[in-house]
Amino acid sequence: MKTTENILIVDLEATCWENRPPRGQESEIIEIGVCIMNAKTGRVSKNEGILIKPQFSKVSPFCTELTTLTQNMLDNEGVLLDDAFDILRAEYDSEELTWASYGNYDLNMLESQARRFYVDYPMSDDHINVKTLFGQLHPAIRKSVGMNRALGELGLTLEGTHHRGVDDARNIAKILHWCLNNC
Repeated sequence: MKTTENILIVDLEATCWENRPPRGQESEIIEIGVCIMNAKTGRVSKNEGILIKPQFSKVSPFCTELTTLTQNMLDNEGVLLDDAFDILRAEYDSEELTWASYGNYDLNMLESQARRFYVDYPMSDDHINVKTLFGQLHPAIRKSVGMNRALGELGLTLEGTHHRGVDDARNIAKILHWCLNNC
């Protein structure tokens, strides 16, 4: 596993529905939660949630209940996906740093949304799947578990709002730091 001195942690939130999406709507990234974690110290810096305006869907009540994100928030504070990717490159050095996410959903979604919107993929090729790594390293867990359970297994509490990318990125950093210390 290749790591850089600082690791970019990413957690995405996307439009979602309790059941199937309404006709003409699809799952789209609506928040990119990011932070930078120093691989040695675990210190987290530059933590933010980049809000994104969905182009083909609306935020459902179910999605708002899960993430606390509303259509109004995204309309007023969100940027286009291409602009969010530019922020990742310019402010987070995303094409150079090793990056990590909890599972492969974020990796797959970033790749598919880049293709869908005809924009350049903003991340480096060096990705750490923290969910898989935690399952391999934890002495009592030999399968993949959710982020909240992984925090509990480490005696850590979830900080912030679960399913808000800005907060989940910080929580993932705590799990990754434990993993790096136990490799």
